[in-house]
Amino acid sequence: MTTAERLAEWAAGLQPTTDDLALAERALQDTVAVALAARDEQILSICNVLGEAGQWATASHVIDYDDLHMESTTHISTVCVPVALATGGNARAYLAGAGVMARLGVALGWGHYSSGWHATTTSGALAAAVVAGTARGLDAQGLARAMALAVPAAGGVQRAFGTDGKSLQVGLAADAGIRAAELAAAGASADPSAVDAWIELLGGDATAVDCSGPAVPGGLAIKIYPACYALQRPITALRQALSGVDLDPADVRRVEVHTPAATVHPLIHHRPETGLQGKFSLEYAVATAVLDQQHGFAEFSDAAVRRPEARRLVELVDTIVDDSGDWLLAGEVRVVVHVGDERHEARLQYPPGSPQRPPTPEEMGEKLAICLAGSDVSATDITWDGAAEILRRNLTTDQDHHHEELEETP
Repeated sequence: MTTAERLAEWAAGLQPTTDDLALAERALQDTVAVALAARDEQILSICNVLGEAGQWATASHVIDYDDLHMESTTHISTVCVPVALATGGNARAYLAGAGVMARLGVALGWGHYSSGWHATTTSGALAAAVVAGTARGLDAQGLARAMALAVPAAGGVQRAFGTDGKSLQVGLAADAGIRAAELAAAGASADPSAVDAWIELLGGDATAVDCSGPAVPGGLAIKIYPACYALQRPITALRQALSGVDLDPADVRRVEVHTPAATVHPLIHHRPETGLQGKFSLEYAVATAVLDQQHGFAEFSDAAVRRPEARRLVELVDTIVDDSGDWLLAGEVRVVVHVGDERHEARLQYPPGSPQRPPTPEEMGEKLAICLAGSDVSATDITWDGAAEILRRNLTTDQDHHHEELEETP
């Protein structure tokens, strides 16, 4: 059996457990709420050429507040929830694709991510094909062909981080998976072993695919701060180090961040100029942790990143890395803040929201409330039956109207 056939057999036969369904419910509410929080982002006004799933996936990813599967370093729900909703799928369709995405991401391995690929979009295109195929009622053979047909669209690189390209890559992967499933449903032929060839070409190991265990092995991490997951731990550690300190930021002389090299891999912007770049900057994470009591949308805006006091602090960060581990929560982070003649220090392994420290109902409720503020949607409105209409009402722009506007442009 090829890898695609094994995964397709698993997806076609999936019978979700109570725990699986609880994970799907939380992922649905989190993803839709985050997408609605991004409804005024400029990119959503110009991504009309994408289908519904592509637009919704772009929205749910652009502010970097979406969940993460740690073992595969993939943002599973930002792909699988929009595709499920756009194709009339339910929790089972979501879980089928989410489980395939998690397992493919593990097979591709940390080396795939650390070499610069955007694992969410590489494994995401194939996972989207499984979600859409499951929603359409494809059998295992059809799902395997759909995955193979999605291989040509399985791309995306980390160099896009800090630009519109990052969220658009996710939207393109979502739409590509739907197209692959539609082609498979229409009878297009494909060789399932293409998935094995793809894994090998990308440096992965197909033997790492393990179809046992829960639908999404390891669970999903929920972000507490609207920024790259690699910033969740250092921000929390810095807040702990400075808790109770009567601090004048002007007195900070230096900040040391001791952490495994793997944990800073996606943090590619050392002197950020925009809010998007700030979401991928360890140096700016230090600055906002020192300056701000909250770490919400305003703290990751263009204006916040360009504050003179933030720019000063960015220059005071000394990052000391080691080789202890190969994932985003490898080892622990140790932060040391030098304030005058004093040192304030903290260590942290697992941040709030990680599978090892799941968000409390209060934390989850607060996040949903922040994301839904200003909308006419409450968390209880976000169900598998009603979420698609919520997204259509708030996010989807008519493609035909957009095309007419383009034709009228001189």
